[in-house]
Amino acid sequence: MGTNKNLLIKGVKSLFYTIILMFTAPVVLFQAFKNQEHPWFWPVLILGLILAIVAVSLGFYSIKLFVDALFNKKVQDN
Repeated sequence: MGTNKNLLIKGVKSLFYTIILMFTAPVVLFQAFKNQEHPWFWPVLILGLILAIVAVSLGFYSIKLFVDALFNKKVQDN
């Protein structure tokens, strides 16, 4: 039982993007809540929430890619 190296590399790249988003989303949310009287409060808050949701979703996707790579699941590349 081998490891699907292409899928593992794809999972590492996805995990890299997840880690970046996991640090970026809280910073954006903090800046939004720090400046609640500013006219850009709502757009920055919405952007921070979207980044947080994407970070969590991408984290689950990265874990799925790792599990598929470890169990050598075949992936169709379109």
